[in-house]
Amino acid sequence: MSGEDDLIARYFVPLASDPGAFGLVDDAAILKGSSDDLVVTTDAIVEGVHFLPDDPPDTIAKKALRVNLSDLAAKGATPAGFVLTLALREADERWLAPFAQGLGEDATHFACPLLGGDTVSTPGPLMISVTAFGRVPAGRMVRRTGAAVGDTILVTGTIGDATLGLGLLRHGSPAGSPAAKKALIARYRVPQPRVGIAAAVRDHASAAMDVSDGLAGDLAKLCKASGVSAEIKLEQVPLSPAARVGLATKLTTIEALISGGDDYEVLCTVPESRLAAFVAAAKGQGVDATAIGVIRDGTAAPRFVAAGGRAISLTRGSYSHF
Repeated sequence: MSGEDDLIARYFVPLASDPGAFGLVDDAAILKGSSDDLVVTTDAIVEGVHFLPDDPPDTIAKKALRVNLSDLAAKGATPAGFVLTLALREADERWLAPFAQGLGEDATHFACPLLGGDTVSTPGPLMISVTAFGRVPAGRMVRRTGAAVGDTILVTGTIGDATLGLGLLRHGSPAGSPAAKKALIARYRVPQPRVGIAAAVRDHASAAMDVSDGLAGDLAKLCKASGVSAEIKLEQVPLSPAARVGLATKLTTIEALISGGDDYEVLCTVPESRLAAFVAAAKGQGVDATAIGVIRDGTAAPRFVAAGGRAISLTRGSYSHF
């Protein structure tokens, strides 16, 4: 076998558990059809941009898959499988073994098997690209375009932890307990895709997307797609205890927390009549969903209001690659 064939056989064939993957011996796979719609999403993560060169390989693998599962969850879709493209500088067993183990653990945990992919060499930074497939009942995928005036804006989990975790990895910090620092770093390295609330999203949300580039910027994208505006009450944005300590000690700002990337929470709009049902359904899956604002008429940029009713101006809305 070639070096590439040997690499695939050793590390990735064991992950190809779906019969349609044919043990990765063919040029393509079969994803069995059904009456559901097939939802497709793809994201790449690049060394030095989405993860640090010394991040553990298993966390890199998990992040590569999970950022795509986060997209599926926000569309109301259930994972069905994924394909992987891996660009490596070298075939280093010390890196590949834990990478494949982490990827396999998540593929099993989220019932999203590896279906195929490609491995290539590169002189540049390491790159992992995943294309994930999900299923949703026909015509039920939740888009960004359905937000209506009066809908409540909700977000799951907490916002800003990942950007604080990245700051710790890059710069360190004298403040905070070791446990709090570890939790923030984990939020950056290993996101928690909200796959458990996919059904709640499609049953109750009028529009949805995941928060990948920052709450403020991603809300602006959703509003633009729907042709509406929004008002957010900043004191209602859910923050972890560590983030609140960072604010109180002026180690961070609310602007940094809502414009930093890598949260991978679900941002959605829900009509008032379905609000209680959505929150209860999310809670039933162990996910907190917090109301942070309301959709307004017009096409102005979302308005962010601090305590006392004072609107604040953001110098940046979100992370941008360019």
